[in-house]
Amino acid sequence: MVDVSAAEFEQHRRFLTGLAYRMLGSLADAQDVVQDAFLRWHGAALAGIASPRAWLSTTVTRLCLDLMKSARSQRERYVGQWLPEPVIATLASDPTLAVEERIDAPVALMLALERLSPLERAVFILHDLFDIGFGEIAGAIDRNEAACRQLLVRARGHVGEGRRRFEVDPDEAAHVTTAFFAAIGSGDASRLRDLLAEAARMHSDGGGKRIATLNVIHGADRISRFFAGVAQKHGPEAFQAWSGPLWINGLPGYVSADDKGLVQTTALEIENGRIVAIYIMRNPDKLAAAASFLHRA
Repeated sequence: MVDVSAAEFEQHRRFLTGLAYRMLGSLADAQDVVQDAFLRWHGAALAGIASPRAWLSTTVTRLCLDLMKSARSQRERYVGQWLPEPVIATLASDPTLAVEERIDAPVALMLALERLSPLERAVFILHDLFDIGFGEIAGAIDRNEAACRQLLVRARGHVGEGRRRFEVDPDEAAHVTTAFFAAIGSGDASRLRDLLAEAARMHSDGGGKRIATLNVIHGADRISRFFAGVAQKHGPEAFQAWSGPLWINGLPGYVSADDKGLVQTTALEIENGRIVAIYIMRNPDKLAAAASFLHRA
């Protein structure tokens, strides 16, 4: 016998997971929140719910806001740079899906959202990313519509250009990703530099558990010298296995491992054929699913 309430919920699971991921920056936490929302949905008097989607998005938003109260203090004590948990997909996946069908979000946007208060973040995500009206948002965050509009104005001012997503087709994604992995393994700084925009930047998140750069590295010269130094110090062992090209938060990238089996993800933001940003995730707490994408080069 089909559980009608469960079937109804499943129609909204992907949307809810994407909403929670954008709120929290953690796919694991987002999935936990959505499961909690399912339990509440299963125990609710469904006959009295006029719009299941609105009820569920309100429930998920409130659960995320509760979780963010403790997560915010933890984030303030975070060692080094913070990056969102990577969401990985094969190149066969469509990186141009509508926002409501995507679970991931561009890393630049997620970093911009980190500058917002929890309420600003909620209003911006619900209104500007998911096109939800102020009446529904007001009910979700327990504020009036005027307050929601003010929160949105402040949020937009902080987010700025972070919401942009530069589309890259799968062929270009595969080409640039493969060339980048080969260049960093070669230790040839000039070969790597040719792939980088002049003002490129590199972010690296080790969470205090693995070695990572504590600050953003700016500029093609400094980035290329950094990777050349890694190759010179560790040799081919630092780049032993890789996944081949993938999408990571909608950006071209890959999963790699060294000779000790330590896994990381690398995502590349590309504009006009050059890499403008590199996002490296080394924090093992955020890499639980990444190793499954690895194969021997």
